[in-house]
Amino acid sequence: MTEQARANSGATVKAAAPRWARRRAGRRAPGEEARVRSAWTRGRAIAALAVLTAGLLAFHRAVPNSVGRLGSLLEAFLPWLGLAVVVLLGGALLRRSATAVVALLIPVAAWMHLFGGLLLPGAKPGGHDLVVVQHNVSDENTDPAGTARALADAEPDVIALEELVPPALPVYEKTLAPDYPHHVVQGTVGLWSRYPLTDTRLLDIKPQGITEAWSRGLRTVVHTPHGEIAAYVAHLPSIRFRASGLASSWRDESAGLLGKAVAAEKLRTVILLGDLNGTVDDRGLAPLTSRMNGAERGFAFSFPAAFPLARIDQVMARSATVAHIRTLPATGSDHLPVAARITLRAAP
Repeated sequence: MTEQARANSGATVKAAAPRWARRRAGRRAPGEEARVRSAWTRGRAIAALAVLTAGLLAFHRAVPNSVGRLGSLLEAFLPWLGLAVVVLLGGALLRRSATAVVALLIPVAAWMHLFGGLLLPGAKPGGHDLVVVQHNVSDENTDPAGTARALADAEPDVIALEELVPPALPVYEKTLAPDYPHHVVQGTVGLWSRYPLTDTRLLDIKPQGITEAWSRGLRTVVHTPHGEIAAYVAHLPSIRFRASGLASSWRDESAGLLGKAVAAEKLRTVILLGDLNGTVDDRGLAPLTSRMNGAERGFAFSFPAAFPLARIDQVMARSATVAHIRTLPATGSDHLPVAARITLRAAP
């Protein structure tokens, strides 16, 4: 082989060197630099949507409620914005977009800040715990006896019920009596307890616009082994989804009245159980939720029972901690029951 031929052969071998060798030498193959650049330039629309999702999570209070109650509508389903992150991540991977993947860390951080704590395991039950069950039993429930037995099987200390109708009330009373000898009923709401109840009164949370008979709140005192607790049971007005947006004015007014009642309560420890027709993030309930502690662990989506999308059945407390909340198996209602463990605080 001539010197020229050997030189040409060496040039050919050098040009055909593997990609790893060229990278080790600090050189990129033709087109490789363009591919690297495109990984950071493509997917900008997905990145923008990721930032928008993070903004809605972090600044949901900034979404106005003046038009169609858009803010409350967003807050009713706020945890589900996490699904948008999953969808956007799929798009980012399909587009092989480094920019979009990095941008998605922002809504992930925002979602974890708001809801990540609910996923953590709860503390072990202690000696100062009170177990409660809250359930809208539905005025169309065809099996009140079965519903009552299902709630009692959870072995709570207190059971709060809403939508009690006259034909079903005697069934609940009879079925629950062996384990819950103390109970009070006001209108369509009631409370069953293992412990004595005193100082029961009707709670006036009726909006001014409702003219018919309407009694959906009570207040009573539960005499537990750990002290007296003021227990409130409430069923706030329903909301409606219309073409104009979310109709919640009656519910918001009722929440304001309930919040004032709780604020005026003289007993130190208060528990609230009820169908509030709203989530704890919904600003329409702020006059109430701002005065109470929500659940520290658990999502417990309770409505609708067939495919739960939100927890509108709430257990909250003042001067106590709602350590964990969970759903119970479905009954004959369109709501799922929720059970919560409340840790009572020692008296000062």
